[in-house]
Formats: sequence, C-alpha cells, structure tokens
Amino acid sequence: MMEFEYPQGATPIDPDEAAGLILTHITKRSELDRWEQDNIVEALAWLDRAKSADILNEKFVTELHRRMFGNVWRWAGQFRQSDKNIGGPWHQVPMNLKNLCDDVRLWLDLREESPDQLAVRFHHRLVLIHPFPNGNGRHARLMTDLLLENVLNCPKFTWGSANLSQGGTARQRYITALHAADEQNYKPLLEFVRT
Repeated sequence: MMEFEYPQGATPIDPDEAAGLILTHITKRSELDRWEQDNIVEALAWLDRAKSADILNEKFVTELHRRMFGNVWRWAGQFRQSDKNIGGPWHQVPMNLKNLCDDVRLWLDLREESPDQLAVRFHHRLVLIHPFPNGNGRHARLMTDLLLENVLNCPKFTWGSANLSQGGTARQRYITALHAADEQNYKPLLEFVRT
C-alpha cells in the first residue's frame, strides 16, 4: 500500500490511478519521486535528440508526458479520466488543450507580448487545464521551457532555482504566483520564473 504525502498544491492520486503504478514495489512518495525523476532524465535525453519546434499539438504534449512517466505509470501520456481539485471537467481536457495550442500560435503571430510574458501565460493555462492524472506541474514546466528554447529562441526559466516537486518556500511562492495568475495578475509568476 502506498503512503503518499503531497507537497502544498499537489493533486492527490486517486485509488484508480494508483492502480496504474507499474512499479508495484513502491510504497512511499520518496520512492515514487526517485523513479519518476529517473524517467524524466530519459525524457530529457529523448528531447535532446528530437529538438522539435512542433510542440503545440496534442500529439507532442501527450508524447512528452508518456516519455516523462511511462516507465512508472500505465496511464502516462493519457488524459485524466476524473475531475481533480484543479482544472475543468475531465472530458473538456482535449478541447481545452487544443484551444491553448491555437491561442499560443496566435500570440506568436501577433507578437504583442515579450517571450517571458507569452511563456508564463502558456504555463499558467497548461497547469490550469491539468491534462493528466499526475505530473502536470513538472510536465507544464518542461513544456514551457521547450516553448522558450525551441520556439521563442530564449533561455529557459530558472523556476525559482529550486526543486518545485518538493515542499518549501520556493514551491509556496510558485503556488502563490499561480493563484495570482488565476486572477490575471501575472507579475508574481513573471518574477518567480527568472529567480
């Protein structure tokens, strides 16, 4: 039986999703975090080889999630099938993601915002959509860094120079900044991502 404690703002894994754990020897959150991080390292190696600028589509978004978590979760790369403490109804995820990708392409064409402003708005919306059962924050941060590096030709964010998967003051600042963005105040998030 898994004994998971979640950092502030993390979405709990429901029992049906927990049944999708491939590595059945995992019983603690720290073990899960380690295996997921090892899987993410493999995804980063895949990204280094791929160097794709065609990231604003469902296929890439789901493939990246699968690459990040597919050695740990059977449902990696598949949209969530239940409602969460964040995000809209689960059945709206595909349309919300398509709308986000279409919006970002329009923002790129209009060039009305700085790259950082555009990337922060993208990140916030992707977190808010919350497409997957787990790993949404890590996935959204990596997607945002790919948008910055591969599409906008800018340096990736520093994300508070901390591991945001763990609790602590940096994660608290990040969550607070995301909540401010919920109210259309992106300034705290803009400041956080480059600290």
